[in-house]
Amino acid sequence: MDATAYRFRLRDALVGLQFLFVAFGALVLVPILTGLDPNVALFTAGLGTLIFQLTTRPKIPPIFLASSFAFIAPIIYGVQKWGIAGTLSGLVAAGLFYGLLSLMIRLRGSGFILKLLPPVVTGPVIMTIGLILAPVAVHMATGHTGDGKTVLVPFGTAITVSMITLAATILATLLGRRMIRLLPILIGLAVGYLSAILLGIVDFSAVAKAPFFAVPAFTAPELNWEAILYILPIAIAPAVEHIGDMLAISRVTGEDYLKKPGLHKTLLGDGLATSAASMLGGPPNTTYSEVTGAVTITRAFNPAIMTWAAIFAIVLAFFGKLGGFLQTIPVPVMGGILLLLFGVIASVGMNTLIHSRTDLSEPRNMIIVSLILVFAIGGMSFDFGGVAFSGIGLGAITGIVLNLILPKGRPSDEPDLEEAIPPMETEL
Repeated sequence: MDATAYRFRLRDALVGLQFLFVAFGALVLVPILTGLDPNVALFTAGLGTLIFQLTTRPKIPPIFLASSFAFIAPIIYGVQKWGIAGTLSGLVAAGLFYGLLSLMIRLRGSGFILKLLPPVVTGPVIMTIGLILAPVAVHMATGHTGDGKTVLVPFGTAITVSMITLAATILATLLGRRMIRLLPILIGLAVGYLSAILLGIVDFSAVAKAPFFAVPAFTAPELNWEAILYILPIAIAPAVEHIGDMLAISRVTGEDYLKKPGLHKTLLGDGLATSAASMLGGPPNTTYSEVTGAVTITRAFNPAIMTWAAIFAIVLAFFGKLGGFLQTIPVPVMGGILLLLFGVIASVGMNTLIHSRTDLSEPRNMIIVSLILVFAIGGMSFDFGGVAFSGIGLGAITGIVLNLILPKGRPSDEPDLEEAIPPMETEL
């Protein structure tokens, strides 16, 4: 029997729960950082995974979808500027952008994606996501709010907790074996949380106030064109991440999922999952590299196992005490993990350039990479018709436009998707 065939069996339930456990740390970290509801994120991760499976059937990749790190910076900025509801409209549009890319791939083939979004554009865009967020990680690790304006924990206590958390995360990444190596965020959170308890900076009042069972605090989006235009270009990075993850799961299982069900179907499933999540107040979804790693280790290729993981995520979303507990995680614990995580995201961008053998001595490539980095990180802003373009979105647009209009340098063989896009591991 085909090991990758869909077979929904009760005996696979515990394996599905194990895969959710692998994704859990990264899944809840995004809403905690951005002000969204972790229980909603759990629900929409489960829902998004089921939508992805329905979209890609009958040849369903064994993939789990959950909170995307690529959108942390724009969500934080958007919530401050437009509120949660306004920001959500931009995230819904990001999912629709995946749908547009899916349609173009269906009509023009997968080579289209490399012409529009070559590594010389996507690499530095991914780098800016991590580099822009670096100050947030430092502020939180030193006991401040993400913007650095308010002290929440004294410096001495905060730096002790954040460094213990960072060390635990690094050790789990480097020294962990098999499943342990796939849980660095969860292990870092656990060790950091215990150290925070010992140092007396954990407030359990949120757990006491939370009900045992409660409907997640779903939030509907409100149309905001400024938020849409700001966030839309940022969808470039997770779209490329999706392709990398599909290449990875294809290598693991021996099935070419880029051909069947096809990249257009998997990208559409990701987009529909992202839009559905954002319609309910959850963070955008993306394919999870850690879960792909767990599939590699366990050789559990049956995609129905991800159905079980999705079901458990939806059920856990209704446990109010879980949301209350997640609210008690002190800022330095999260800061310690983010010191490494945001650097890893920047490193993934660099690896995209290296893997594709992008020649940065060529003036054209140097100009594109340089202006993406400086415009995105330096705070450049352009105002068109009262709508401001800045940050990662401006960097992405700049890179796309320059790649289309700048004359090509010396001719070279164009790489295919596998050569140009390495498997992504932005979740550690």
